[in-house]
Amino acid sequence: MDDLTLSIVLAGVAVLSFISGMLGLGAAFATIPYLSLFMSDLVHQVQPVALLLNGFTSLFAMAGFARGGLIRWRDAAVLATATTLSAPLGSLLAQYTPQMYIWFAYFAAVLYLAYRMFKGASEAPRGEPNLKLAAALAVPISMLAGLLGVGPGFLLMPTLVLLGYEPRLAAGINALAVCPPSFSAFIPHIPTMRVDPLFLLAVVAAGSAAAYAGARTTVKHVKGRTLRRIFGLVIVVMTLYKLVTLL
Repeated sequence: MDDLTLSIVLAGVAVLSFISGMLGLGAAFATIPYLSLFMSDLVHQVQPVALLLNGFTSLFAMAGFARGGLIRWRDAAVLATATTLSAPLGSLLAQYTPQMYIWFAYFAAVLYLAYRMFKGASEAPRGEPNLKLAAALAVPISMLAGLLGVGPGFLLMPTLVLLGYEPRLAAGINALAVCPPSFSAFIPHIPTMRVDPLFLLAVVAAGSAAAYAGARTTVKHVKGRTLRRIFGLVIVVMTLYKLVTLL
């Protein structure tokens, strides 16, 4: 990869990580279609980079939300346990699943996420959030996320909102809950990944700094509804572009 291409990759990763950090999602879901424009192997190149990036961007986003007091630590710890134990199962399955099937699953997930992001959370129930149901749903969500090579935050975030968490609080909890499963899902990829370590380090560094800035922006300036719509628009545009290139 030449210097110009590397600069383009890092700039794009930084932008997508900033937006992802605003939602506490980790950057994998948004960056997979972007990274796949520069790397041809989904399972052995794109997914390991995206998962490691997801772990660090969610970690730095968590730090940004923690400074603003937007993490409910007990709830986040319960969800993190469920996601961390479940995500590697999906990653193992990805090693034996044809790439086209994984892309189909990814596109279906994008459609659902875009629907949830644009619809908003006006129908979210009032009262105490349902942590038990959130933990139960985190298991299949994490397995699907491991298969797709992303963190579970892309589905866990709208799930938390639907179960009664205020959107900015859901983003803070989500950032912590998706951090360890990103690293645990990355482990099965280590023996088979084909990625330059220096490239991996540069991507992680650019994404981490941008994710922290995104989280702090949410804490100080951004409303939840605006947040969801920005993210939904970005991932739909990126994914549609990737779909065109596949066809």
